[in-house]
Amino acid sequence: METQFFIATLFNLGVNLLYTLLALLVGVVALKFVDKQLLKNVDIEKQLQDGNIAVSIFASTILLFVAVIVSFGLKG
Repeated sequence: METQFFIATLFNLGVNLLYTLLALLVGVVALKFVDKQLLKNVDIEKQLQDGNIAVSIFASTILLFVAVIVSFGLKG
């Protein structure tokens, strides 16, 4: 009985890790899409390297927005 619980816990951990990596990948792709398609005049990566705080807040907001959408999509 105890080994079945351990195996189920490891399986659940693996599935959650897979969902986390998928959400991270979707978030990064969405941020790149916004950077290249919607904000053609602003280079987010260059602005982040220059220390622009407003751009970092904007980028983190996009990532949070994508995380909320992906979490609702994964819940079913």
